[in-house]
Amino acid sequence: MILLCFALVIEAALGYPAPVYTAIGHPVTWIGRLIGALDQRLNRDGESFEQRRRAGVLALVLLLAAALAAAVAIVCACRLLGPLGVVPLALCASSLIAQRSLFDHVARVATALETGGLDAGRSAVSMIVGRNPESLDEAGVSRAAIESLAENFSDGVTAPAFWLGLAGLPGAALYKAINTADSMIGHRTSRHEAFGWAAARLDDVVNLPASRLTALLIIAAAAFDDRAAAARALTAVRRDAGHHRSPNAGWPEAAMAGALGLRLAGPRVYGTIKVEDRWMGDGRAEATAADIRAALRLYRRAYGLLWGLAAVGGLVVLSL
Repeated sequence: MILLCFALVIEAALGYPAPVYTAIGHPVTWIGRLIGALDQRLNRDGESFEQRRRAGVLALVLLLAAALAAAVAIVCACRLLGPLGVVPLALCASSLIAQRSLFDHVARVATALETGGLDAGRSAVSMIVGRNPESLDEAGVSRAAIESLAENFSDGVTAPAFWLGLAGLPGAALYKAINTADSMIGHRTSRHEAFGWAAARLDDVVNLPASRLTALLIIAAAAFDDRAAAARALTAVRRDAGHHRSPNAGWPEAAMAGALGLRLAGPRVYGTIKVEDRWMGDGRAEATAADIRAALRLYRRAYGLLWGLAAVGGLVVLSL
């Protein structure tokens, strides 16, 4: 928990500096290269569904073994430095959390809509969502940004923080490997439906606690300004979260929708394919850049509450 507190503060203050990314890349890019190599090597066309699914299980095991070995090596090296080792360890851990970069990416969508109009907003939102931006009007762009904020708050902030607090750097590294694998190969396409089966199912499991915790953080954050908004968020979670096509994404999205008085999710277009998802929340669908700003304020309060939980956990650990 103490490591988590340091990592959260470092990431909020520094993010992941661009010069570092340019020089050495990012842990997610390293994980992505390994996943790509395993996909190319083990996911063979012409093999049966079961053969490709077994190959996907093997690829996931190899990926997790590599992530665990790297994390344990870093922990051991930092321990050689004594008490000062917590500093480089926290710097490494901070790279697995994305609270600052998530805020910045979503804020750019609001700024683009405000200053450049719909075309600029479509361009900005295409950097953070997979749906076809040309199918989106201003309300669609705004909803997409808010949905991305809610879902990635869980996947990119709460979940790595949860596993970091629970199992240290190895726990966070394993989570990040699983989540990256799901984003790359966990899709129901002809190439990855079998090979990515294990990654997708395991990602559902490891994200389960964080998605529920994220919804609670959003509800609690909403209560600071408006108890009625918190009540709407709780109602939306109870009613709508289970109807999302993802077993986890519906929780933070429904909470965000209820808190802001919006409808999120719903029918969307990915490439040329229309997905008929259920709506989260029962408010207005006509979201604007101002709603993105409101969502960002709510997000800041919610991850502030996450900091508070980490601090309480750290104090408990110190008192033992």
